[in-house]
Order: sequence, then structure tokens, then C-alpha cells
Amino acid sequence: MLFDAYSNSALTLANRIVMAPMTRCRANHRDAVPNDLIVEYYRQRASAGLIISEGVPVSDRARGYLNTPALWNEAQAAGWNKVTDAVHAAGGTMFAQLWHCGRVAHAALHADGSAPAGASIKPAATQTMIPGPDGKPVAVASGQPEALSIQEIRGVVAEFGHAARLAMQAGFDGVEIHGANGYLLDQFRCPAVNDRHDAYGGSLANRYRLLLEVVDAVAAEVAPERIAVRQSPYGLANGMIADPDPLKTYPWLARELNQRGIGFLHIYCQTADWIHDATHSMMPALRNAFHGALIACGGFKTADACEAILARGDADLIAIGKPFISNPDLIERLRSETPLDKWDPAAFYGGGERGYTDYPTL
Repeated sequence: MLFDAYSNSALTLANRIVMAPMTRCRANHRDAVPNDLIVEYYRQRASAGLIISEGVPVSDRARGYLNTPALWNEAQAAGWNKVTDAVHAAGGTMFAQLWHCGRVAHAALHADGSAPAGASIKPAATQTMIPGPDGKPVAVASGQPEALSIQEIRGVVAEFGHAARLAMQAGFDGVEIHGANGYLLDQFRCPAVNDRHDAYGGSLANRYRLLLEVVDAVAAEVAPERIAVRQSPYGLANGMIADPDPLKTYPWLARELNQRGIGFLHIYCQTADWIHDATHSMMPALRNAFHGALIACGGFKTADACEAILARGDADLIAIGKPFISNPDLIERLRSETPLDKWDPAAFYGGGERGYTDYPTL
């Protein structure tokens, strides 16, 4: 099943393996335009049934890390067009992951020096990288966020819609909305972070209001069947606090997405444990609520592990992250049960071709 095609009304994927979105920080921070090195990186991995790009900030203030390629202007779209052309020429399919880091950011990353944007003024207990005095990256604590006003929230929604329009212009086959891992849309979901008393705080429906408004804005630019939404149940990354009732929270959103005809719900298990547990109730609850494709992500390294969750019907597609870094021909290696090459964590973020485009194929 893993190597079978997957189709919905808008897309046909060559297999059920997804290259998960992974931040790699190889662009120039000044213009955030994808370069030739980024083109080659994705081209090498086009045998995946679907590539989901690294997170692409939808505005300058959406940036939370140094040197991430973005998608808010024409030059950036033109750079991504070279990427999608290369992936398509190699037989691949690719989505852009639209991203707003929110409070996981620092003013030094923003051209106008603006403070990080947040659901509230509660800072993120995490670090990011900014340019040091010598121009080299240095790690610093995330900055003090400012709570978005209603008008600013409307602006964020518009930024996602604009980025979705540019993604289609850039030749992407669809988009993923990053609503996971403690970034802006997840910050609004989290009741321990979101202490608002307006229409975007309090109830579950209010805390998910921003995400669903973003979904609707993106769906005005991209066919719903070509949209994915990423969530991370039980996730604590970037200063998140455990959701008080995850088996209510995430199926509630899944039903809302299902009503909108969204094509893909991407579920990331940050701890790489519960998603592999056949007795855990989260994936069956999501399956019951959502009738599009469920993408399962988190610790999948072997074909057997992938086949197991597919066989029990808890997922339709499997997203794999780090193994794709060091194995550009991961599909063939899994198919032939060839041992995987090890990745170099020192080269995950930033640098040049070493640890990026220089991994060998079979």
C-alpha cells in the first residue's frame, strides 16, 4: 500500500510517502528568495509522492528564524517557481507550507524591527537565531511579543490569502497551513497562551477562529482539495502547554475542516510514540471526524512502520522528515529495504551544500 498511488478529486500522488516540512535556513535573509541550492535540494527528493516545503513566512513579521525562504512578494514567488519547475520535471508534486511564527521570533529578524506578534503578551520559552555583530548567527531568547489587535488579525488572514495566491503563481500543486508546533495559529489554539477576552479567545471555537479564517482565505485562492492543515496534538514544542482535552479539541477542528472539503489533515506526533500505538484513540477519532486524507508524521523510518498505520486505516499518507535529509532517494531505499544513510545534525540549519545537497544516492 505504501508505494501505491493516492488520488483525490484534484491530485494524484505517485506513492503515499510525503516529505515532511523541515526548516533548513539556506536562503539570504535580506530578500528571502529561494536560490539554486534550494532548487537542487528539492529536485533531488522529487520521488516522494508529495513534498511539503519548509515553512515559508507569509510576511516579514511572520519570520521567526534566520535565512528562511519566504513567500510574500513577486521575487520570492519567482524563486519558488524555479523550485516547482525542477520538482515537476523530475515527476514530483509539491505544496508550499504557509507559516507565521508569531511569538517564536525576535525583532532583529524583522526589517522594521517590529516585535514578535502573538495571541497574547506571554513570551515563548524557546530560542531562535539572529544575526550577530559579525554577521554570523547567534542564539537568543525569543522576544517579548505584542498581542495582535483585531485589525492586525485581519491583516494576518489577508497575508495568508496573498501567500496562497503567490504559491499558485509559483507553480505549487497546493498549500499546507502550518497550525502546529507552537507557532502563531497554534498559539491562538492554546488556552494557556491565549488569554484574550475578545472573539479570538476563551471558547474552543474562538481559539480556532483565526485558523479557520485563514483556511477560508486560502480556500478562496486554492481549491480546498489542494489544501492541507497541520496540527500537533499533545505537542509541547516552543513553549506550548498540554491541551486540557485533546480528544475534544482536535476532532472538533477535523470536523470543521471536513465541512469545508479540505483535502489533507497532517498530524504530527512530536514525541514519535502515540501515533504508532494501535490502541491510542486520537487517530481513529480524527478518522471518524475527517473524510479527506490523513497524513501521519512522527518517527516513521521503516516501510513496516508505515504499512502498519496504513493497514489499520488510521492514515492515508505517511510524512517522513529527517531520513529525507540524508537519503534523497528515500523511496527507493524503503522499497528495496536498503539501509538508510545517517544525517548530520550540525548541518540541519544554515550553511551551504554540505549536509544539504551532497548526500549520495544508491
